[in-house]
Amino acid sequence: MAKTLSFASLHFSVAFLLGWLFTGSLLVGGLLAIVEPACNTVVFHFHEKAWKRIEARRGIRGPGLAQPLSASVTGLAGAEGHITRPPLPM
Repeated sequence: MAKTLSFASLHFSVAFLLGWLFTGSLLVGGLLAIVEPACNTVVFHFHEKAWKRIEARRGIRGPGLAQPLSASVTGLAGAEGHITRPPLPM
């Protein structure tokens, strides 16, 4: 939780400072410090939902389970062990 609070304070600070530096207004800086992180929170929620759908379509169940297969297992290794591309369909 400490890491989350630390990141949130940095996020609010950066939003405030950039708003204030670009406009010279403490009010605009304060509004940006509130509005921008709130919008990012909502966008992040939908971003996560979209990625969960993408991962479900790919058959990925969760972190750590999506291990890449070695070239020898996938059948893409040539006789010398070099990775070769499968032929393109004609």
